[in-house]
Amino acid sequence: MRQRTWTVVVPVKRLGVAKSRLRGALPAVPHEELALALAADTVAAVRACPAVAGVVVVTRDARVAAAVRAAGVRVVPDAPDAGLNAAFRLGAAVAAGGGWVAGLTADLPALRPAELTAALRAIAAGPPGVRRFVADAPGSGTVLLATPAGVPLDPRFGVGSAAAHEAGGALPLAGDWPTLRRDVDTAADLAAAARLGLGPRTAALTAARAG
Repeated sequence: MRQRTWTVVVPVKRLGVAKSRLRGALPAVPHEELALALAADTVAAVRACPAVAGVVVVTRDARVAAAVRAAGVRVVPDAPDAGLNAAFRLGAAVAAGGGWVAGLTADLPALRPAELTAALRAIAAGPPGVRRFVADAPGSGTVLLATPAGVPLDPRFGVGSAAAHEAGGALPLAGDWPTLRRDVDTAADLAAAARLGLGPRTAALTAARAG
């Protein structure tokens, strides 16, 4: 696969309502700061991935927009504000331009660019014209959904999304990518991500709590 052929879409909710099950995981840290750190570390890892040509963040949150714009990321206002799947569809429509498009969740603070690169290259080397997805660590959710040029993304994120994506014709992708599969919804998830190695913003918050 040629380098830098992917555009990755990352929707980020308004920080006040994002990651509700994670609220209180770091008692000394404001919840919005933690939600922003998760998203910022995720986006930074995506930008460092050599297979990625561009990143589109879909958000209504001004702090998120400012943080990712400062990192050179394109921001699309989540004007419909109709949920995660609508945000993925909006971002994919903006990103479409003859290249491959991937939708990635914004809660992967331990993500290593090498793992995302390996997953994207495996997808591109697979059956032509077929959407692929990577399930989360438990196996029921989805962290990455990818589609070749000309094929709709058709996101079905939410409870049981792995089964929903497979039922919609997307093929699961196997691979030993622990940091890609480690999304963070709960305090236990955050602890598991910390064992893998957190990105700098999230690590700084957990270190402040420890101190």
